[in-house]
Amino acid sequence: MTQLTVLICADHTYVNGGQNKVALESALGLAQAGARVVFFAACGPVDRRLAEAGIEAVCLGQRDLLDNPSRLDAARQGMWNGVAARALGETLARLPRANTIVHVHGWAKALSPSIAGPIRASGIPAVLTMHDFFLDCPNGAFYNFRREAACPLIPLSAACWATNCDSRSYAHKLWRNARLLVGRRVTRLAETFSDYVLLSDLQEKVLKGCLPADARVHRVTNPVEAEPLGHKRDPTEGDFLFVGRLSPEKGVFLFAEAARRAGVTPVFIGDGPLAAELGGRFPQARLLGWRAPAEVRAAMRAARALVFPSLWHETFGLTAFEAKAMGTPTIVADGCAAREAVEHGVTGLWFRSGDVDSLTSAIRALVNDATIAEMSKRAYDAYWAAPATRARHVAETLAVYEKMLAPIDARAKLR
Repeated sequence: MTQLTVLICADHTYVNGGQNKVALESALGLAQAGARVVFFAACGPVDRRLAEAGIEAVCLGQRDLLDNPSRLDAARQGMWNGVAARALGETLARLPRANTIVHVHGWAKALSPSIAGPIRASGIPAVLTMHDFFLDCPNGAFYNFRREAACPLIPLSAACWATNCDSRSYAHKLWRNARLLVGRRVTRLAETFSDYVLLSDLQEKVLKGCLPADARVHRVTNPVEAEPLGHKRDPTEGDFLFVGRLSPEKGVFLFAEAARRAGVTPVFIGDGPLAAELGGRFPQARLLGWRAPAEVRAAMRAARALVFPSLWHETFGLTAFEAKAMGTPTIVADGCAAREAVEHGVTGLWFRSGDVDSLTSAIRALVNDATIAEMSKRAYDAYWAAPATRARHVAETLAVYEKMLAPIDARAKLR
């Protein structure tokens, strides 16, 4: 049989968040499984592991939208990245048509909706992993940043156009609406993909009715980087820890206030636009800034509990799964997808999303040493009973590709 070829498309060729981390881990795993992998992205630098694994990287050397010093150029690129479209077309043209898959992991931060044209013209089956909601929501989150609450509006409805929900400005919201309109009406981005990979039950619920009616939906587990270190020697040590971007939708102020009321010291790993304000308003908080992945895992292992107070839906909640693998219980908002990593009262606690009193009560409950010790053991055992390894991710991904490449009359048997 002809070797499987996979063209992975992403905004970046390096890890700068969960989305690209999954794209790179998937590429490395697929190559290890024997596939020919080509990694196409707008922004570098290129992760050295790609070359070491024999993966061809096509990196355009562009800036992403946030890093571009020219707001005008960023707006143009985000709306229509002609350079990326042409380069993607050229890359697709030299790939075999048989036994080839296009797998898009990201487009909204640099590649733009313009990638739809060359993918569709190639005739190669394409799948999109929904790491965010940009395909259906202008700001990618179904979240109103001004009201700090989930948004119930229909995207691109009159009410949507009239509502300033953006974290930056109303002008930026209107630009994002226009970009989504281009994606829907001009490039037909959603229709470019015959298949979609979703990451959680909550995400599937949020997107119900949003995806093309004939799209096939799959579930693939994100790979979690972790080692089986055994039960913690003393799970009652450590602090209450937050890991992630310090931004409004992540609920950082909610955690800091709840920790103050509970009489514990909140520890934050990560950076973002709220870092200075967070430190000013909550001087008792420990802000450790950005840390390398190995340092983050060590901090999770040492923590008493991870707090995941996100105010938006999320799509997966990678850090909650990482903490679970370390034997660290998680306190998670019940309105986000990360709740699926936690069995309430067994491996951690849920609290009412956005409710500081509910979060305070959950923190106080995990101050109890006996409770935290039992939850730590159960969290570790539950994760390692069915770990989210790279091998598992690759096996599930290959199963999706098999269904996509099957003849039409055979697909029903593979459902």
